[in-house]
Amino acid sequence: MSLASIFKPLGKLNRRNIVMFLALLGPGIITANVDNDAGGITTYSLAGAQFGLSLLWMLLPTTVALVVVQEMCARMGAVTGKGLSDLIRESFGVKITFYVMIALLLTNLGNTVSEFAGIAASMELFGVSKYVSVPLASVAVWLLIVKGSYRIVEKVFLVACIVYLAYPIAAFMSGPDWGVVLKAAVVPHFKVTPESVTMLIGLVGTTIAPWMQFYQQASVVEKGITKENYGFSRLDVIVGCIMAIVVAFFIVVACAGTIFTAGIKIETAADAAMALTPLVGGYATGLFAVGLFNASLFAACVLPLSTSYYICEGMGWELGVDKDFREAPQFFWLFTLLIAVSAAIILLPDAPLIAIMYISQVVNGAVLPFVLIFMLRLVNDRRLMGDFVNGRTFNIIAWATVVIVLALTFIMTLDIVIPGTISRIMGH
Repeated sequence: MSLASIFKPLGKLNRRNIVMFLALLGPGIITANVDNDAGGITTYSLAGAQFGLSLLWMLLPTTVALVVVQEMCARMGAVTGKGLSDLIRESFGVKITFYVMIALLLTNLGNTVSEFAGIAASMELFGVSKYVSVPLASVAVWLLIVKGSYRIVEKVFLVACIVYLAYPIAAFMSGPDWGVVLKAAVVPHFKVTPESVTMLIGLVGTTIAPWMQFYQQASVVEKGITKENYGFSRLDVIVGCIMAIVVAFFIVVACAGTIFTAGIKIETAADAAMALTPLVGGYATGLFAVGLFNASLFAACVLPLSTSYYICEGMGWELGVDKDFREAPQFFWLFTLLIAVSAAIILLPDAPLIAIMYISQVVNGAVLPFVLIFMLRLVNDRRLMGDFVNGRTFNIIAWATVVIVLALTFIMTLDIVIPGTISRIMGH
């Protein structure tokens, strides 16, 4: 499959095609938007608050990388009818699959803990204690997935995507110079420092995460999308990736135009929301807090769900939101355990949240390159993909993405394991 055929138009804009697209809408948009979770919002907020608009240009190549990676795994799901864990187990063996699953389980547990931390922080801005918000949120998440059907769950997730509009509104309320913003979005211009390099790595790392590939491919399979109607699903992927980056764009702009200009230091997304009150007003703070709560709750549903998907696929167990505890016990018990443990950790008085997030980043960084290489090996296997393998141009783009992500991930992981690595590389 060539680059042109992957991004070619779907045909005439008629009622049938519009209805078909809306019917297949979901996996791409949901997966990409969930990536704007508590950790992602914090990273984008810090990028704008600490560096202004100087790193905004990075979002453009990141969009291309995100589309390339997500399109490949969605295509594999549609063509093979199997999830990524299934394909890895069949092509590379049970032993490799087991180690990958353990690593992904650990990193997703850390990420899920951070989502409940985001729920607690956002609701505390409205005066609600974490001992109220976290238990209620965990029960709501559990009931939605365990008692709901795939169709209901997907509709709830799509509605949650709409709430991200809070960030563009907050950005417009900050009153930036849009001419300067648009120039910063396309012209690279920033001072190379250990801090800015670390943030660049963080921007890439928070945009492309291993769970995304597994969840999207599993969603494509469960939704019943096939190669015959994959063109509409491809558009879903592209729209979702662009939506996610647009939200990130407005978060950076909102924080750059207010917090960076005022010289206020922040450490979390909740700090960013609080800092907006004296600068823009309480409405902007409320919008930021609502956006953070929505993103955290959204991701608290999807991250443990994605973990259940890829571990059950890898082990050959029954899975799926449309099944129940009797049909897929391992799937639902694993999901339940992840929710319960993550919520319980947040409720501990002295929970080491920073350490948990650091460890999950290290494991995330170690696993991501292997996942991408597995994907490229699989998507270029004609026995699996037939005429839907990557074309030459698309492979060049895909492998370039892998090499860049590999290099950045390696540096980020090394700097976490051995603090100060980036400073030494930069000569500081």
